[in-house]
Amino acid sequence: MGAARRLPAFHSVVPLIILSRHPRLGRAVLLTSALAAPPALAQEAVTLDTLSVAGPGVPGQGLNLRAPSRSASRLGLAPIETPASVDVIAGETTRLRGQNSVAEAVSQNATGITTIADPGNGNGAFTARGFAGPNSIQQLYDGTRLFVGAGTVTFPFDTWNVERIEVLRGPASVLYGDGAIGGVVNVVTKKPVFTPIHEARAALGSDGIARLALDTGGPIGDAVAYRLNVSGNRAGGWLSPDGDFRNLAVSGAVTLQASPDLAFTLSHDFGYQEPVRYWGTPLVNGRIFESTRFKNYNVRDAKILWTDNWTQLKTEWSPSADVTIRNTAYRLRSRRHWRDVEQYAFNRSTGLIDRSDYLEIYHQQEQVGNRFDATFRGNLFGFRNEFVAGFDVNHIAFTHTNNFYFDTTTSVSPFAYDPGGFPAAGRARPAYATSTDQASVFAENRLILSEKLSLLSGGRYDAPSLHRTNLVTGAAFDKDFRALSYRFGAVYNPTPDTALYAQYATATDPVGSLISLSQNLAGFQLSTGQQVEVGAKGVAFAGAVEWTLAGYRIVKDNLISTVPGQPTISTQVGRQSSHGFEAALAVHLSEAWRVDANLAVLRAQYDDFNETVGGAVVSYAGRQPIDVPERIGNLWINYAFARDWEARIGLQYVGETFSDFGNNARRPAYTLVNAGLDHQVSRESRLSLRVYNLFDEVYAIRGNAVNGVGTNWLLGRPRTVELAYSVTW
Repeated sequence: MGAARRLPAFHSVVPLIILSRHPRLGRAVLLTSALAAPPALAQEAVTLDTLSVAGPGVPGQGLNLRAPSRSASRLGLAPIETPASVDVIAGETTRLRGQNSVAEAVSQNATGITTIADPGNGNGAFTARGFAGPNSIQQLYDGTRLFVGAGTVTFPFDTWNVERIEVLRGPASVLYGDGAIGGVVNVVTKKPVFTPIHEARAALGSDGIARLALDTGGPIGDAVAYRLNVSGNRAGGWLSPDGDFRNLAVSGAVTLQASPDLAFTLSHDFGYQEPVRYWGTPLVNGRIFESTRFKNYNVRDAKILWTDNWTQLKTEWSPSADVTIRNTAYRLRSRRHWRDVEQYAFNRSTGLIDRSDYLEIYHQQEQVGNRFDATFRGNLFGFRNEFVAGFDVNHIAFTHTNNFYFDTTTSVSPFAYDPGGFPAAGRARPAYATSTDQASVFAENRLILSEKLSLLSGGRYDAPSLHRTNLVTGAAFDKDFRALSYRFGAVYNPTPDTALYAQYATATDPVGSLISLSQNLAGFQLSTGQQVEVGAKGVAFAGAVEWTLAGYRIVKDNLISTVPGQPTISTQVGRQSSHGFEAALAVHLSEAWRVDANLAVLRAQYDDFNETVGGAVVSYAGRQPIDVPERIGNLWINYAFARDWEARIGLQYVGETFSDFGNNARRPAYTLVNAGLDHQVSRESRLSLRVYNLFDEVYAIRGNAVNGVGTNWLLGRPRTVELAYSVTW
């Protein structure tokens, strides 16, 4: 509520400052601010969608196997030089395909990645290689990690300011610390440019969708360049009641090129979100009925509000051609608020929808830190060698306010009902606060034995320390963790355009969210994982064809398991594993045709995992992990069928998943079909038509279950249509 009242001041002051100095830019920002503002600030919402102009070094469509990436290696190697599975997704590609959110862009383009986004995880969670959630698939913003608070990641969320998204599949703790057994998603933003660039986009669509965005950049004198991206989205929504959403993302950066070998970049990113206050649709006899598909069973005064602020100062200095020094100082702040009823289940005996989990939660999180690394290129034992070493230190303050003491249930008709309000007696109270200090050192080395063979190795040592205080009782505890991660890999190039590789890597995951660790989990150590991966990559026909193949096995140990015969006691002996095969292909058949496709097939299971059910210990050995599909595929086909016209169609397949450990609450597989049509109206403008979920598939992104019975599914959006107009100047 407080953040919502402060928002008008932001919407008022920022456009006025810009308007006074840059009239055209100020008017665009003012319109965007009004678009994303609450209804009191913007009575009428008008348009938005995307188009961007690629600058120097920006990756294009395809697999981008030769595009430098720092997500899979701090040495800035291209994917074809790296003994790991890496996707580099160009931001322009996501916008051309109408993917307005990071969740859509990753799940509809990256190999073997699916989204399990819901309001509880900040609409920012994924699955990869048999593992799920923010504690196993780490997310970065420009290489900086926000420590996950209570399993929630709320930024970044919009693709408008994205230059590229780099996805590293498989363990990555050697690069980024705990929470990366399944992989890493790194969103890299557009950077200041010394060549003027200006672009705007507007779109309207069904369900009251309206979007507006601006991208501008260029020089300020000879040594300074800037970049500003603003995007706002809002919609009435496909649910009733309260299916609307609105958000605003503002990203600004200034680069000072102090000398040819020294640059400073100061950036600030602001995110404001009021997502749809929707937690799922109840299952009736295991099915979703058309009569309830578009119903929202939340309370009338439900509230979800997230604000994020990221400030970073990056320094890059190259005193010689063989030495590069980088430093990033940062401050990240998140404020989040939920007030909802979050669980719904159809009651056969009454014919009503039972509602439970009346929750109100606040997060206040601040992370301040510094990351430094130095790269050296030279010779070792007579061979060419590249070496990087550095450290990462940060402090995280986290306060959790909740109403976990409160318990009530209500029932409403599945059809005509009064949503009711959130009980006044159930308001949140300060619950606990944590203070976490994290320090790590890391190093990586690439030894080039010949033009055909190189060896890559790396290690990282993490030492986080947590102090948690119960704000109700005053009780406190401290917990220290120590983790060592490492990897070894080799790349063999039988030809300059083909790479064969093998890698062994280790990783760690927290028992729960590290900075919100509870007392009952404090005695456990970090979960550990190991992966063996082999693969091949290649580029053929002068870049017209790119392909990758990979096979892997990952084992994660130290899952929490109950002691057989003592169901009230837990121990850390469990194991989860996965093995699988992944393939990706990008083919530019001619000037008119291009095809991008990928497929992931895996077997994921709990090897040793128990749970207490009704006072008895139940083993889930051999069961498929919750939310993890074992078949995932994407296909995009582009056809430029006439001058200035291009059509595209995309298919996304996600195999069946389960909402419970015992694999009784099944969620069926689904295939989404998205289509687009673009017309280049002039050299500077483009008109785009997008159809999402063309065949109106009813599908579940997440699900809940009680005693092995599915209770509700969080459904994806139905068929929607958008028309966008983009201009550059």
